[in-house]
Amino acid sequence: MIKIAIQKSGRLFDESIKLLKECGLSIDNGKGQLKAQVRNFPAEILYLRNSDIPFYVEQGIADLAIIGQNVVAEKEVQIEELLTLGFSKCRLSIATPRNTSYHSITDLQGKRIATSYPATLKQYLEKNKVDAAIHLINGSVEIAPSIGLADAICDLVSSGSTLFKNNLIENEVIFKSQAALYGNKDALDKKKTDVEQLVFRMSSVIRARQYKYILFNIPNKSIDAASAILPGLKSPTIVPLIEDDWSSLHSVIKNDDTWDIIDQLKQVGAQGILISDMSKIVV
Repeated sequence: MIKIAIQKSGRLFDESIKLLKECGLSIDNGKGQLKAQVRNFPAEILYLRNSDIPFYVEQGIADLAIIGQNVVAEKEVQIEELLTLGFSKCRLSIATPRNTSYHSITDLQGKRIATSYPATLKQYLEKNKVDAAIHLINGSVEIAPSIGLADAICDLVSSGSTLFKNNLIENEVIFKSQAALYGNKDALDKKKTDVEQLVFRMSSVIRARQYKYILFNIPNKSIDAASAILPGLKSPTIVPLIEDDWSSLHSVIKNDDTWDIIDQLKQVGAQGILISDMSKIVV
């Protein structure tokens, strides 16, 4: 049985549970539980505090974990990254007050920087040969400059709205992060079969989130032109229609390309274009 650690509350919890369920895991999930059994897969879910998860994986108490890359980097633990998951994307950045002159990281020489990520910040400052005082704050880091506690902050940024509300400007991106699946090195060997099966399922779900399924009707004389527009996984499926000289083409396209491809297909005579989500892609 593999033990999978996830955040017990917070921004990663919902996405982690959603991913596991899309991988076919039926979780006996109850409010306030610290662990839950998976009925149809040899696994157990551990609900842990976010900052503790990397240590539990390193020590082998948990075999796998869904956790942000930023947390693993900050804790400096020796665990294996198995798969990036594509959600909870953010960046660890240095920001300064809007009315402060800033040209480069050297402007922070001798300054005070407030952060919840002292280890990652220290590495970045040392790399750039900047000597600054690091003030550890747990939560509400962005308020530090306005109350005179620090000259700058180093904190996670997603949309940047929190920085804007606190009159701060993002100056340096020191680490880009997203949720990832991590594993204990010993468990990856001892429980290889179950781990590989779960990673395969997750990969199929994550891959499907990047694509859309497309089908449309096209005059046979335009099949080659339409096929050239579709990247697909290999080549489109062509199904003859009852109506003479017409066919239906089926393929897969990337989310980001959807509207451009629709416009191009319409120009070569495509009709009845249908776009739908997919739950898994197995290659």
